[in-house]
Amino acid sequence: MFTDAHHRIVDYVRLSVTDRCNLRCTYCMPEDMRFVHKKELLTDNEIISLLETLAAGGITKVRITGGEPFLRPGLLSLLKKITGIPGIQEVAITTNGVLTQPHIPALQQLGITNINLSLDTLQADRFFRITRRDRFSTVMQTLENLLQYNMQVKINVVVMEDVNTDELTAFAELTRANALSVRFIEEMPFNGQGHTFSGIAWNYHKILDTIRTAYALQKIPDAPHSTSLNYSIRGHKGNVGVIPAYSRTFCGTCNRIRISATGSIKTCLYGNNVLNIRDLMRDNEDPSLWLHAIQSAIHGRFADGFEAAQHHTARNMESMSVIGG
Repeated sequence: MFTDAHHRIVDYVRLSVTDRCNLRCTYCMPEDMRFVHKKELLTDNEIISLLETLAAGGITKVRITGGEPFLRPGLLSLLKKITGIPGIQEVAITTNGVLTQPHIPALQQLGITNINLSLDTLQADRFFRITRRDRFSTVMQTLENLLQYNMQVKINVVVMEDVNTDELTAFAELTRANALSVRFIEEMPFNGQGHTFSGIAWNYHKILDTIRTAYALQKIPDAPHSTSLNYSIRGHKGNVGVIPAYSRTFCGTCNRIRISATGSIKTCLYGNNVLNIRDLMRDNEDPSLWLHAIQSAIHGRFADGFEAAQHHTARNMESMSVIGG
């Protein structure tokens, strides 16, 4: 199994299949985002070969991210191949919901039922200000359809001061009648606009305290390696959680790596790219060499996100859409 120097097992990969997105969320990418040429992306065959190698090293869960993954041509065909890889036990998707709705039946047939929906407001006008696109009604229709098909839905809400902090209880109210999870995420510095991020006012303590003004939260067990602290609300079918993404309280149990659409591997969200597996695969066809290189990269992982950030050498912090979520 893949393990790092701190004896943490890595069995989960977040794989970006495209850097392109049909929204322009202010906390995620600049308005004038420049996307890479198609030839720079991992091909379908490269993705399958890479995931077969990762599965051989102990990866059991794959989350497909972007950009917006449904902008990749032939995504459903690729997903079908991924679900057939021996050793891969779970395939999940993170999406903004704009293009997702027509594919829900096919996803269910493939056994892909774990869907994270990025949604930062329940107000149409505010949605436009955050995303710079007028697609709120489409996303809400996707959410409704996901629930109709009994998908395992998690709504990811990035909490931003003076933007959407007045909606925390409205999001929590969604869990009353719906068997979904709403996860409030601390804002992070990955907007592609340089080192202008000086910290957050809304950390996970303040988020929880605000929700508690309206609801009595009951702590529930967190899944192994969970990034979220999870709570139930009496009488609600769903639950709420908070992800201390900037506070980085969960680093000690981290079991994941990230691979960008161009093959760059990050062993920590806050760290440098440690290996470009696309280049290695194109230069050498020996999967055992790929496996050894990935294990070496994972073994060198820092103890936590704070240590990784101290060693981050890029002049500007990347866009989250480039990192892959």
